[in-house]
Amino acid sequence: MKIEVEVNKDILLWAIKRAGSNIPSISKVFPKFESWLKGDKKPTLKQLEKFSKKVHVPFGFLLLDNIPKEYIPIPYFRNKTKEKISLNVYETILLLQQRQEWLREYLIDNNESPLPFVGVNANSVSINEIVKSIRDIFNLNENWAKEFPTWEKALTHFIEQVEKTNIVIVFNSIVGNNTSRKIEVDECRGFVLVDKYVPFLFVNSGDAKAAQMFTIAHEIAHILIGKSAGFDLADLLPYNEKTEVLCNKVAAEFLVPAKRLKLEWNSMGKNFQILAKQFKVSELVIARRAYDLKLINKNDFFDFYNKYLKTVKRSKKSWGGGFYKTQKRRLGDLFPFYLSKALQENRLLYRDAWNLTGLKGKTFDKFMNGII
Repeated sequence: MKIEVEVNKDILLWAIKRAGSNIPSISKVFPKFESWLKGDKKPTLKQLEKFSKKVHVPFGFLLLDNIPKEYIPIPYFRNKTKEKISLNVYETILLLQQRQEWLREYLIDNNESPLPFVGVNANSVSINEIVKSIRDIFNLNENWAKEFPTWEKALTHFIEQVEKTNIVIVFNSIVGNNTSRKIEVDECRGFVLVDKYVPFLFVNSGDAKAAQMFTIAHEIAHILIGKSAGFDLADLLPYNEKTEVLCNKVAAEFLVPAKRLKLEWNSMGKNFQILAKQFKVSELVIARRAYDLKLINKNDFFDFYNKYLKTVKRSKKSWGGGFYKTQKRRLGDLFPFYLSKALQENRLLYRDAWNLTGLKGKTFDKFMNGII
């Protein structure tokens, strides 16, 4: 017996608009969609479930009398002229927020203490003071990156130092594990969900790897200031908001100290490639820093910037490592560790662990066995 469901047509129209679709496109998949809108026919339960998955709307939302109110749980700053962020970015924020809420409760139940450095620089506007905090907290001296032969090794060390402090770093460029739902770099380079117990830091893994160091440093500045945010950081230019501007300046000074760059510049001049190797950042970060310090002019910067982007698109490096290593980067190191503990203590159902990770059955078991 087919079960038909009464649905408010305004909810149906809202759902397709939310998904960035339209009536003609949806009608190709659901030929009776216009009849649903007119009230001539009602969707069956199975049809509505299929529609829910197609437009990425929770099934329960479709049964409401009124359009649900949704909001982005963090400030999101964009230099690009779009009215709002995409559904893919929105759902990624909610997914990480869900993981964070579970992990926060788990840590509190285990009598873990809040992290002392979250918001430690909340009342500071001093770039040098916040940079010093970053170096002290993560045990990194001013020339730490110079100790490593490549920026890849420097980045790996930086990530390891950050994760030791109970900050979860997630690298992904899609929604969960859905390869058909890409998160574009020009919309989201990263975001951070600040929390006293377990901050979550998202980095778009589709971005050039050498540029990800800047994103992490920028987001760490947000954690020390105590304010969550998301950003596109187009042209490495922060949105014109005081915290964003401050975090950008902190990241730049942390990675490329002004005093040291000026000294190197005096000896070798405008050689972005060599300077990038010295500081273990991307050439783009060096160029942006040189522009900020008035070592080059605006035309020089954007001339280099446009040429650099074309090169990066041709030569992006992959982390490599296969499916399970990719999953570890998508979930971070800490989150699966605590999931494993909770499962062993019978404080988490496997069904809930599957929902939190997007992995199920034997795939989940193999992944968890690999991290223990």
